[in-house]
Amino acid sequence: MGIYLVCPHHRILGLKHHLCNLNLLQNINDPSDLKKLVPDQLPQLCSEVREFFIDKILKNGGHFSANLGVVELTVALHYLFDFKTDRLIWDVGHQAYIHKLLTGRKKEFNSIRKLSGLAGFPKMSESEYDHFGTGHSSTSISAILGMAEAAKLDNKSHKHIAIIGDGSLTGGMAFEALNNLGTSNANVLIIINDNQIGIDPNSGAINHHLNTINENINFFKTLGLEYEGPVDGHDLNELITSLEKSIAVSSPNILHIRTVKGKGYLPAEKAQTDWHSVSYVKIDPSKSKRDNPTPSKFQDVFGNTLLELAEKDQRIIGITPAMPSGSSMKILMDAMPHRVFDVGIAEQHAVTFSAGLAASGKRPFCSIYSSFAQRAYDQIIHDVALQNIPVVFCIDRAGLVGADGPTHHGSFDIAYLNAIPNLTIISPMDEHELRNAMYWATDFTNGPVIIRYPRGRGSKKEYKNKIQPLEIGTSRTLCEGDKIAIISVGEIGVAVQKALDRLSEQNQICHIDARFVKPIDQDKIIYTLQSFEQIITIEESCLIGGFGQQIKMIAQDQNYAGEITNLGLPDKFIEQGTRAELRAKYNLDEDAIHQLILSIIRKK
Repeated sequence: MGIYLVCPHHRILGLKHHLCNLNLLQNINDPSDLKKLVPDQLPQLCSEVREFFIDKILKNGGHFSANLGVVELTVALHYLFDFKTDRLIWDVGHQAYIHKLLTGRKKEFNSIRKLSGLAGFPKMSESEYDHFGTGHSSTSISAILGMAEAAKLDNKSHKHIAIIGDGSLTGGMAFEALNNLGTSNANVLIIINDNQIGIDPNSGAINHHLNTINENINFFKTLGLEYEGPVDGHDLNELITSLEKSIAVSSPNILHIRTVKGKGYLPAEKAQTDWHSVSYVKIDPSKSKRDNPTPSKFQDVFGNTLLELAEKDQRIIGITPAMPSGSSMKILMDAMPHRVFDVGIAEQHAVTFSAGLAASGKRPFCSIYSSFAQRAYDQIIHDVALQNIPVVFCIDRAGLVGADGPTHHGSFDIAYLNAIPNLTIISPMDEHELRNAMYWATDFTNGPVIIRYPRGRGSKKEYKNKIQPLEIGTSRTLCEGDKIAIISVGEIGVAVQKALDRLSEQNQICHIDARFVKPIDQDKIIYTLQSFEQIITIEESCLIGGFGQQIKMIAQDQNYAGEITNLGLPDKFIEQGTRAELRAKYNLDEDAIHQLILSIIRKK
């Protein structure tokens, strides 16, 4: 006969079972099932969760090592708290997969990050246990404090918990929230998941402080916050004991835990950056790299070209907000560490820091992902463009990015940057044009330059080219024609060229690669309006405020009587899926472009 155990919260946990014959995870379909376990069963559950997670993610892809580091924490949280009433926010959300697994989404786990599947981040519409959508870092403390203050106003006493990593803690918004939290009496627990790494190793004074924190030197206590730690985040007994203490505290408090990113999977523990995210790629051994050379990634072309430029020009400095590997800034960092600054997850600081460098005679290349550059919009306007300071912004991940979905798509950069005076915006179609743009920008001194390029591989077998000088605000005509003009901007132009290669009526189609979003090639656009009754614009960015709308504005000024069709992303947040799937869905792939051209030709 089994015995009942009761935890300090007086919850009946259920019968104690013999562990050896019990598969615990298969019976966990909801956190209420987890609460039926006894403390002695939790280590076994954690082992089963790790095994399940590793198997699924290695087969299907997804964020890997960060989730392995929070298995014990996630189990302990759902064991002790009821998040139907209590509130939980995962900062960034890379580490929320285990949370999804334990909150009724086990059967759908194979679909994570796939089209129409589970999101790779917490998503409020997906589950009652996802209390706030996260994808960009450093937001959790602000959001959980807002929820806690709302609960106070409604006379509710449930617990509010935010988990923030040591990397995300470097974001300025986290400090703003901590400043506010220190004067609040809201029922908030902030768990700092300290694993000494974001995607790349952390840098800066906060990282040092977390390593040396003690009773006498404690930043959090100086803000008036209760603090406990550091606690071993993989020791369930210690973790549960510390969490239980927090339940009795109704004022803001900090629990500092230390974890290992990739815990339980040795390759991930040894190479944490490489295993941040994994993709499942089926390799055909019959196709050799020699016979089928793979084009370089745009990111690597950027990194290698930046090193080329830095070797020739001592003014060049690289800046990255905690993305040296993802952006390939690491190529320059490894070769010239004194010429690269990783400022941590701090996009606003990265932009204004770059402005300071440029105002002092340096030529900074600041690489930021498109969706993250949104966070530094005021700094781009006020600290760079208004003062016309020659910073070169390399906007990575412009356009659709794939499985990370709406929090990471670079859908809006053309729209939000094009409105800013003094900016020059270039959108290269291929690797050669990216290199041309970077060489040109190095010597351009009349203001800031934006170079936007997509995630993934280009189209050239060899990325190196003989550098061709650019003239500001000039397009290039790739195909001559007399019936229809297609004006593309960015890498989507490659799909246009492939679509045209399939046509027998190629001589009817003119294809113009805009290159410059701003200043636009006004003369070429006016000539095109005068020469063609049918114009198609194509961009992998939002239509509202986009490149195509610029063309329509010029057409209106010119009293254009023909037809203009704008192709781009609709007025919605684009869901997750592969780039190929999403391009097909929104009629931006080779097949859709080909069919559109055929339909227009047949009408004529």
